Amino acid sequence: MAWHDRAPDSFTATLWDGIGDVWAEIRAHPFLTGLKDGTLDHRAFVFYVIQDAHYLREYARALAVCGARANDVAGIRMFCEHAAGAIAVERELHESFFADFGLSEADVAATPMAPTNVAYTSYLLSAAYGGSYAEAVGAVLPCYWIYAEVGRELLAAGSPDSRYQRWIDTYGGEEFAEVVSQVLDAADAVGPSLSEADRAAAAHRFTTTSRYEWMFWEMGLRRETWPV
Repeated sequence: MAWHDRAPDSFTATLWDGIGDVWAEIRAHPFLTGLKDGTLDHRAFVFYVIQDAHYLREYARALAVCGARANDVAGIRMFCEHAAGAIAVERELHESFFADFGLSEADVAATPMAPTNVAYTSYLLSAAYGGSYAEAVGAVLPCYWIYAEVGRELLAAGSPDSRYQRWIDTYGGEEFAEVVSQVLDAADAVGPSLSEADRAAAAHRFTTTSRYEWMFWEMGLRRETWPV
């Protein structure tokens, strides 16, 4: 089943239906429309890429915890492979951008995490360690799914900026779509066994991290810093 076309009665379709208003705001966000038309300030993009590199390190930790808590061998393997991929494959993309903009690894390491990044990653790890397995999956899922949806839409439009097109090609491509499909299938496999309370808890995690996705792009656009 395609990642963007889930069965209407599936657990993941229910989760997605619950963030319709958030998704509408994400699609219209100036950071993403700026990627599409090439008008996004390169300084905002560089800031975002550095913050995303920091984010992926913590996201990989959350995925590894999901793997440790998975109900079957397939889930353990999938999340552990994805944790490694978050560091290896996507970091390779970031490092190509760092080279384009003349940034060294030391420059990136010396840049502190922005407030929204600290809040988002802290929430992810809290959900992964402290919630149920379903809550952990609900928390990590928006980063997969929303990026795939964004990538698909932007790929159809393209970008006049070659750097932004490279980003779009990564998240709008078939390879990433297959990764997302795996996680959605895993979430749908868990859904039927959940009580109403457990489904609501997982949905709450999903909605919260979907909001953080919007906030992350807002953070990048504003090049967010600590106020004090």
